[in-house]
Amino acid sequence: MEAKASLNYARVGAQKARLVADLVRGKDVSDALKTLTFLNKKTAGMIKKLIESAVANAEDKKVMDIDK
Repeated sequence: MEAKASLNYARVGAQKARLVADLVRGKDVSDALKTLTFLNKKTAGMIKKLIESAVANAEDKKVMDIDK
C-alpha cells in the first residue's frame, strides 16, 4: 500500500511543473525538500508542500518507512 497526495487546480503550466518535479524525482525526502527550499521557481513551493503532505499521510497511515 502507498500514501498519496495530489495537487489539483494549480495555476501553473505543465511543462514548468514537470521541470521542477524532474529535479526531485527519485531523491530521498530530505534531499528533495532541501532542493526545493532553495529553488527560485513558483512551482517549487507547491511541490514542496505536496511532498510534505505525502510524508504526513504516510506517517498517519503507518504504511512505509518515511525516510524512503
